[in-house]
Amino acid sequence: RYKMDTFDIIRALCQQTPKAYAIIRGAIVNGSMLAYEFGQGTIIVVEAFGLPVTGCGLGIHAMHIHEGGNCSGSADEPFADTGGHYSTNSCPHPYHTGDLPPLFSNDGLAWMAVYIDKFTPEDIVGRTIVIHAGVGDFTSQPSGNAGAIIACGAIRELYQ
Repeated sequence: RYKMDTFDIIRALCQQTPKAYAIIRGAIVNGSMLAYEFGQGTIIVVEAFGLPVTGCGLGIHAMHIHEGGNCSGSADEPFADTGGHYSTNSCPHPYHTGDLPPLFSNDGLAWMAVYIDKFTPEDIVGRTIVIHAGVGDFTSQPSGNAGAIIACGAIRELYQ
């Protein structure tokens, strides 16, 4: 296991170039995701704008890496091609490989950074990151009852 000191993640964000990125788009939501290599895993940084309120004047939105490679779909299901949650294990939700912490927004704006050792940036290139309409319940199967996908970004390698 990687042994960290207090500022290792901050140093990585300041001194490294991301290995992967996504431009996140939806009907009212826009944003981006950066993925940095760190230790045995990945630092994910997400910013999103235009997130709707989910309750009590705030917005909390489930976010996951999905197995599909693009954000297309149909009129009835605009993001159908994102597929299910990315998972390399046989564990249920919220223990899928691609399950991430939710986004918390203020006035529609959210920014989050998280270190996750379930995947590397290379593992998620060619997949999608999705933001859901609701917070999710961390229990319901197969995906936590998080509601419709409101934004999506195809994850691509960042060439240096």
